[in-house]
Amino acid sequence: MAWYYLLSPSSLDTPALFVFPDRLKRNIQTAIKMVGDVNRLRPHVKTNKSAEAIQLMIDAGITKFKCATIAEAELLGMVKAKDVVLAYQPLGPKLDRFIQVIKKYTDTKYSCLTDNSSAAEEQSKTFEAAGLKVPVYIDLNVGMNRTGIKPGPEVLKLYKQITDSKGLQPMGLHAYDGHLRSNDINERTKQCDEGFKEVEKMAAAIRAMGLPLQTIIAGGSPAFPIHAKRKEVECSPGTFIYWDKGYSDLCPEQDFLPAAVLVTRVISLPSSTRICTDLGHKSVAAENEIGKRISFLNVEGLTPVGQSEEHLVLETKEGHNFKTGDIFYGIPYHICPTVALYEKVYTVENGEVSGSWRNVARDRVITI
Repeated sequence: MAWYYLLSPSSLDTPALFVFPDRLKRNIQTAIKMVGDVNRLRPHVKTNKSAEAIQLMIDAGITKFKCATIAEAELLGMVKAKDVVLAYQPLGPKLDRFIQVIKKYTDTKYSCLTDNSSAAEEQSKTFEAAGLKVPVYIDLNVGMNRTGIKPGPEVLKLYKQITDSKGLQPMGLHAYDGHLRSNDINERTKQCDEGFKEVEKMAAAIRAMGLPLQTIIAGGSPAFPIHAKRKEVECSPGTFIYWDKGYSDLCPEQDFLPAAVLVTRVISLPSSTRICTDLGHKSVAAENEIGKRISFLNVEGLTPVGQSEEHLVLETKEGHNFKTGDIFYGIPYHICPTVALYEKVYTVENGEVSGSWRNVARDRVITI
């Protein structure tokens, strides 16, 4: 029997998302082995969003984590993660909520990002008024062009401002290079190394000024095996725990196993060559073009031709044997936003559903 098959799928409502704990544990150990030192691994929890998946990482010796939302930060506090970076620049209401999280979950050391002078000033004043001095990392723009400050003299000015401020404690630099998309590891390495040279220049210049710099946090999943070789860098992949079709194609050199599977049913046969399943936009990440949203595992020769909120229409050949009620298993191309579409995932062990995990941090607010 294939690893993803369920022994009794007929009683399960679909669409549904299933995870395989044994595979998760294997992926966690693979990540630890790749980085060589568990203290240099800072997984991003945006992928799993559940206390149980985070606990598996804690049980494996991982103490540092990264997150993107206040809810994810709170979830990490709820499970008593020791060290958490909010990989976001909190301002306005988010800054107030972040302070509440810091004060409520005192077993966790929290830090965040900043990338410009006015933001740093707002953060410092707000933290100081709350009686806090919060560790921060300068977010560098190394080519993603989404957030961050470009390496150069302004970085040094900002680092000095942070050092002199009353509400901020300088920790180091953060550099996310998620724009690296070559499936050739040699080309990806070349591009990654070029971008990281600027990070190293900034770190050297900051230290030359006599300012404290403890840590560099770099990369996501595509650059993980590259940054893993840099002994001074903390690595923050996230997708590795569940993996997906997109990264399986983009990063064939990484030995992670798909550990999350979508299960869908055939619900209609609208024509002799078309079948319709219940896997709509609300059930799988739909930001990619329609042919790159799900990769089916147990059926071949199906071409997606239409998708709406509750339906995925597939083209097949005349004379096919598909019938309503058939179960299809597939791996999403992008697991992170797919997880966010589900209130919970079901766990599967030895072909049977063994329980469920709530995707607690899919919500914008947990308690704060």
